[in-house]
Amino acid sequence: MNFFIATLLTPLLGGVMLGFIRNPRLAAKLNILTSATTFSFSILLSLQVLGQESLETLDGWFYLDAYNVFLVALTAFVGMTTTIFSKPYMQHELDIGRLNEKRMRLYHSMYQLFQFGMLLGFTTNNIGVLWVSLELATLATVLLVSLYRTPASIAAAWKYFILCGMGIALALFGTILVFFTSFTVLGHGNEALTWSLLYAHAADLDPAVMGIAFCFLMVGYGTKVGLVPMHAWLPDAHGEGPTPVSAVLSGLLLNLALYALVRFKMLVDGSTHSDMAGHIMMGFGMISLLVAAMSLHKQRDIKRMFSFSSIEHMALMTFAFGIGTPLASFAALLHMTVHSLVKSGIFFTVGHAAQVMGTQRMAEIRGLIYHHPGMGWGLLIGTAAIAGFPPFGVFMSEFLLFTATLESYPWLTVPLLLGLLIAMGGLFRFVQPMVYGETASHAKPVHVNMVPVYVHFALALLLGLAIPDLLAHWYHQAAALIAGGGV
Repeated sequence: MNFFIATLLTPLLGGVMLGFIRNPRLAAKLNILTSATTFSFSILLSLQVLGQESLETLDGWFYLDAYNVFLVALTAFVGMTTTIFSKPYMQHELDIGRLNEKRMRLYHSMYQLFQFGMLLGFTTNNIGVLWVSLELATLATVLLVSLYRTPASIAAAWKYFILCGMGIALALFGTILVFFTSFTVLGHGNEALTWSLLYAHAADLDPAVMGIAFCFLMVGYGTKVGLVPMHAWLPDAHGEGPTPVSAVLSGLLLNLALYALVRFKMLVDGSTHSDMAGHIMMGFGMISLLVAAMSLHKQRDIKRMFSFSSIEHMALMTFAFGIGTPLASFAALLHMTVHSLVKSGIFFTVGHAAQVMGTQRMAEIRGLIYHHPGMGWGLLIGTAAIAGFPPFGVFMSEFLLFTATLESYPWLTVPLLLGLLIAMGGLFRFVQPMVYGETASHAKPVHVNMVPVYVHFALALLLGLAIPDLLAHWYHQAAALIAGGGV
């Protein structure tokens, strides 16, 4: 059985099928079943690739290696747990009248099509198809962000569409520039856009053209990553869209854009034989870290606050991949994993908290640990984990990043540490009164499912204590590939 085809087609067929199911409760169950099936196939695919180190399929159109196959499994897993969380969450939104059955059908269908776009982007071997997949995932999430059809949600979706549309256009121009130099080496066919062939012939590509191309790609895909100053869409999209959408935006979509950037960085490194691309990524990463850390202190909406936390952590990954050493790449891959787990778990908790309190304004969310202990502890533990407290995996990945920075660019350890401390202070400044403050009298009884939250946090804790050999092998292989160890 071709596990790749099964992994890719399951969400596509599920999205089409869910578009015709009118019963919201049945659709929610089928949404979970579809995502669980996708995750099962992704695990089987990952085990298959692990034994071969790399795998090309369908005449070279799709390529899997240690770098992208673990991201396929991570995407499928978070996608599955998000559907489990969204079942009671979206049912409550339907019950209180914020959504109707038609919009619920749109939600379930677009969610699976978003998953398809993500998996397509991670597995394709064609840099043009990679661009198309990001556009597909963007269009699906634009419809999800505007799901409530309020003026604020439509404005947020419009800003998201315009800014990311401009970013995607710049990324397309960068891709065209890569083709401009690659067709002289590989011809005018599909081969000139095939990443594995481009990587094998990177030294033959024009370094000047590749350098210019990366500048456009950095701004274009960096917009999707949420890097400063192209980040303005992200807080609005988080604040106005349904919480499951916030979870997959932070936990998954940003990863795909960064994945694309790193793939192109590998080509530019091989072409220019310099650290130009890495230095650009480090610059954007450091500036984004400091801006996001300071912006955390100015927020009033809980989902917007954690969206700036997402910008902070994507900046850390960008900075780490920019350093480019095996240790820094290992730290970035580990951070990508634990951030996806912890941040999505936090948004699960935040979504339920907003339903319980009837608001997303942090000043009106109080005493969670008293009237909803599971929710209060979930928010407290999640915040501690994402802030980098030991023994969670975020602490380990940030420690490895700090070590890699100290080895390669010791003078940058000061702003790096400063940004992390400012961000930590911003998070606990607001979370502490929400958890321990005076008990709110207007808390509502809401059916919640905290199981996905604690599963995510438990996995993040496990990765902080001891990385399983299988996952560590993936990380080592991928880090060696990213650092220039070969395909």
